[in-house]
Amino acid sequence: MRHKTLSSTIDGREVLFFVEPGAEVLLVQPVDSHDLEEMPSEVEYIETNATKPFVLVAVKIKRWNDELTPWPSPPVFGKIPFGSGAETTLHFIEKIVDGIRNGSCGLPVADLSPAAVFLGGYSLAGLFALWAAYNSENLDGIVAASPSVWYKDWLDFSRSHSCHTPKVYLSLGDKESHSKNKLMATVADAIAVQKTILDNQGVVSTMVWNPGNHFTDNGVRTAKGFVWLME
Repeated sequence: MRHKTLSSTIDGREVLFFVEPGAEVLLVQPVDSHDLEEMPSEVEYIETNATKPFVLVAVKIKRWNDELTPWPSPPVFGKIPFGSGAETTLHFIEKIVDGIRNGSCGLPVADLSPAAVFLGGYSLAGLFALWAAYNSENLDGIVAASPSVWYKDWLDFSRSHSCHTPKVYLSLGDKESHSKNKLMATVADAIAVQKTILDNQGVVSTMVWNPGNHFTDNGVRTAKGFVWLME
């Protein structure tokens, strides 16, 4: 392991920084507790397979169904509905990116101002990353690993808005559409539509199929996307 791990609380949010010496690329990822369990394998995969040193910023999300979604929607599992906190989360992430670039986060990173910025996420965080691609002009690439593109009205939004991010990595497990939930079972068809939308908008994108269901190797799946963008 070449990286150092730092933690901080910024505006009441827990943020982890995985910092390689001489970082040239800035990676940002909203995470939950399961993502954090997967983070060692994710960081190791990136270190092993990418040629450029990096900083990975993991932003802990407390209310997963609210902080990552752009508009309200009824619950799919359980009783917790989806909210509209994506805009607030994106503003926070942009604040972190600006802080790293101007040195105000206290990180031992020299001059990241020209660095490429890649935002990635898994599952609902993958949907958030896609949404951010349409709502931020400060991102150089997006990783949407097993994104929740089944989300209510998402594909209509994607068709009717312009993607500002030039490169998008999409991936999905080959068994994810076998869900007993009728909405989630549409994910394979939905991600194919998403790929076509991006192609029609002139975005450089790729679609990668991984073996397994939604809960298989999420850290490595996300890492593969970051490596694709970095290389």
